[in-house]
Formats: sequence, C-alpha cells, structure tokens
Amino acid sequence: MSKRRLAISALVASFALILTGCSSSDEGSSDGFVGVILPDAASSARWETADRGFLQAAFDAAGVEVDIQNANGDAAAFQTIADGMLSAGAKVLILVNLDSESAKAVQDKAAEQGVPTIDYDRLTLNGSASYYVSFDNEAVGRLQGEGIKACLDGAGKTKARLVYLNGSPTDNNATLFKAGYDSVLRPSIDAGDYTLVDDQAVPDWDNVKGGTIFEQQLSKAGGKLDAVVSANEGLGLAAVAVLKKNGLNGKVCVSGQDATVDGLRAILTGDLSNTVYKAIKAEAEAAAELAIALLKGETASTATGSVNNGVTDVPSVLLVPVSITKANVADVIADGFQTREAVCEGIEDLCTANGI
Repeated sequence: MSKRRLAISALVASFALILTGCSSSDEGSSDGFVGVILPDAASSARWETADRGFLQAAFDAAGVEVDIQNANGDAAAFQTIADGMLSAGAKVLILVNLDSESAKAVQDKAAEQGVPTIDYDRLTLNGSASYYVSFDNEAVGRLQGEGIKACLDGAGKTKARLVYLNGSPTDNNATLFKAGYDSVLRPSIDAGDYTLVDDQAVPDWDNVKGGTIFEQQLSKAGGKLDAVVSANEGLGLAAVAVLKKNGLNGKVCVSGQDATVDGLRAILTGDLSNTVYKAIKAEAEAAAELAIALLKGETASTATGSVNNGVTDVPSVLLVPVSITKANVADVIADGFQTREAVCEGIEDLCTANGI
C-alpha cells in the first residue's frame, strides 16, 4: 500500500514538474489522506464490525480518502503501520492506542512531520493529540456499577460477594471504567454489605486470559459469588463461560459494555445482567469531522469539552453512554446498531417477550 502510494506520488510530482517548468509549487497536488489505526480484532468485535465501517462511511460521504488498518494487538505493528502511513503522505492520523507509551511515540513522530493526530476512544497519556473523541468513560463505569447494584437489589441481595474483572492496565479507559463502577459500589463495600473478594486487571483485554483469571477468582470465592463486575462484554462472556461450567450462569449478576450481538443475546438469556451501549456511529462521525477540519487547516467547533492527558488539556468530544438491560435491548436495535435478525436468531421467544 505504502509503495503504491509513493509510486503514484512520485509520478504525479514528475508530471507537475514538467507542466510548471520544474516548479516546486504544491499547486494541483493531492490534499493527502487520513490514516486510521485500530487496536485489535480480538478484545471486542466493535473495532471491525462497527468502527471500521462507520469511519469508512463518514469519510466516503465527505469525499475524503482514508486508509484504515488494524494493529491486531501488536505495538510494533502499530508503529510500522503509522510509519507507512506517514511515508505515504497521510495528513492526519486517528489512533486507538494499545498503550499510551507506543501511541505517544507515534504522535511525537507525526508531530515532527507536521501531521496532527486524534485520539479515538482511548486517551494517550502525555501525548500530543489535537483532539480526543470518546465517551464519558467514568460515566460508562458508573452505569456498569449501577446495573450490578440494580441486579443485586432485584434479587433481594442486601449482602453480596463480588469480584472486579477489570480491563487492560495499559488502557486509560479501563482505569476510568473502574473508577466509575467502584464509585457506585464502594459505599456498600466499605459498609460491609458487599464483599470484594478479588480485584484483577486483564492484560491487553485478552478474553482467554480473562477467563483464566476469572476461574481463579471463582476458586478464591469458594464458588460462591453474587456479581462479576466485568469491564466489557468480551470479559463478561468469558466469565459467563466459566459460570456455565459450574452451573452458575444466570444466578450471578455480570456486567458488560459495547452492546455486541453476543452481549445483547446474553442479556436476553439472563447470562449478562447489564451492559452499556455507546453510539459508535456518532463517535466515528465526530472523529471524521475533526480529521477533515484538520485536513483543511480549520478549527472544529464541535470539540466543546476538554480532557487533561497529563501534559495538556485536549479539546474533546465526549458522547453520552446508555445503560442496557432486558428492558431496553430494543433501543439498540431501533438505533440501527444491531439487527433484530442477528440478536434474535434462535431466541425468538425471548425477543418477543421483551418487546423486540
């Protein structure tokens, strides 16, 4: 891809020199393209099933060229993709970091070449992004915690044993999610009503590791748990798989995030108690709008918030997350994020019973 772009650029440049008598003017040259680097395809289905398509559609609608690639969980590949995009003439980079350190290195290199960057979904700590587009991630965590508490209350459990199955320790969002759900549950823990049996982070949001860690947590709890506060649906469903092996699924409150097809189906079957829907289409469109403004050398009026990344306040677009239980799974489908066919296949009776 990079070699092809370079070859085309060289040909265009040569033709321009012939027409202008070896002028070095940029007149008539391409406006460049926007490069997007997604983090992986394993921690959550959203990156490939939602973000990629929504981002592509937003740039296509604006007539702006975009190159979307996935680092597949590899920080070295993340760097290589970024280098290739910069060499090929990217004028703006949109990054979903794997960790702040490797993303900061990319942002520093881009800045040296006069290429602005946008942090998408995940903030790069101590970075140099021009904009940040995400959701209020502490609010995401609060919704997760509130959903767990509502599930426990609904089951009449004033005393409860729970574990935290947190996201990757290198992802600032995971830190914010935990801050959110802990703020809701901590008063009950401190009062002695809830017992926090274990609190573990899952490296790289790896669902397989998450399942292994949860098996250890369940063992530590002596097989007696009332709730699993899991940071996303990948981890939540990994926990559900372990609970199923022990005949405990549907008897333990389990949180999620991302409103994937599998996650929504698990909500309807009762294996997950609650999840969080984030309107990724709106997030992708907001990022595209900011990238296009940067491409044109304009200041965007949509970044009305700001988030401090450790060195500066980054102009930000922060969208509002929505709590999802059985009562409003239909809202995610009505919003066009998932289809009824995919969610309801094989569980038509549950969908009908829940107004879907």
